[in-house]
Amino acid sequence: MKKILIFSLDYLPGTISGAEAAIQEITGRIDPREIEFHMVTLYYDSTVPRVGKIGNVLIHRVGIFGKRNASLEERRKFPLHYNKHYFQIIAGVKAFFLHRKYHYDGAWAMMAHGTAVPVSIFNILTRVPYALTLQEGDPPEYIERTMKPLWPFFKRGFMNATVVQAISEFLASWARKMGHAKPIEIIRNGANPESIEPTFKQDSVEKLKHELGKRDGEIYLVNTARLVDQKGFDTTIRALLLLPEHIKLLVVGGGPAEGSLKKLTHELDLGGRVVFTGQVERSVVTQYRMVSDIFVGPSRSEGLGNAFLSAMACRLPVIATQVGGIADFLFDAKRNPDKETTGWAVDPDEPEQIARAVEDIISHPEIVSHVTETARKMVEQEYNWDIVSKKMRERIFDKLV
Repeated sequence: MKKILIFSLDYLPGTISGAEAAIQEITGRIDPREIEFHMVTLYYDSTVPRVGKIGNVLIHRVGIFGKRNASLEERRKFPLHYNKHYFQIIAGVKAFFLHRKYHYDGAWAMMAHGTAVPVSIFNILTRVPYALTLQEGDPPEYIERTMKPLWPFFKRGFMNATVVQAISEFLASWARKMGHAKPIEIIRNGANPESIEPTFKQDSVEKLKHELGKRDGEIYLVNTARLVDQKGFDTTIRALLLLPEHIKLLVVGGGPAEGSLKKLTHELDLGGRVVFTGQVERSVVTQYRMVSDIFVGPSRSEGLGNAFLSAMACRLPVIATQVGGIADFLFDAKRNPDKETTGWAVDPDEPEQIARAVEDIISHPEIVSHVTETARKMVEQEYNWDIVSKKMRERIFDKLV
């Protein structure tokens, strides 16, 4: 049996982002008799043990400060935010001592902005080969600026990786720019399994619709992403001003921008048309999609966009920008005439374009039916976690071990 050490800024239990979901879905599909996974990740929640096993991953948490049931917002504030800086150096050293005990065959660094530095330090100390996975949603230019204080280690994380895996062509080009000269494996994420094959009953969707107060004839726009500036929730809120009152927005998730978005909603007098759910467990997010009618994601930056793929799996018409990795799978009839249409493309910060796309979708149900079925088939064939985990096993982990 081989052992691989994962570096990740965050992990279960609790709410996780697309990168952590990828770790969970991939490791859960690999036979533990073939590969045993360990992980070095951040310590935030004082109710969670520093060492514990979840699925096929033995987790070791490092950090100075902890708080009971620390929320995502609290982790960004004093004093918990210091843990993230501490992780950059200590995680690599911690991994070195774990290696002396467990003798790892390889390492897997999830997202360069959080783990390129510690995995580089670990590699210097041990010469253990490693894979670097790029799942970043923030613009590369922003990430590079924030990593300037540790630039030599950060850049080395790209250059010395045995293999780089990117979830989009956009992120693969960043790896080349950062000096990775070996071939780059493009293996995309999968959609939420619940969106492809739901395990819940339709009754639960009807119950949720009642809880949200959705009435007959109302149309719900929805986005299921962290509430941060890059996701463009504010653009969708402004688009409501250009649409009839029976069209509302369901904001599913939490994040640092929640306060400013609620303030914007109040200033525009849209309080009755925007529903904020707060943070929702990944296992039930699909039910919120099923309640809704149109997915709208006018992102300003995106590594790939798991939420878009999950919406397509639910056969929701998708309105989105084509920034970053979204361009790999969202094809618009006018902008991509050489591709089968999978959605409606808009430019960032253009509420008028969102309003026109919503009106187009409502007016042409027969076109919507064809587009959503095309998008669903694409997700089934290319963005399924069973397929993704098989590719990761053969094209990434086998190269390490």
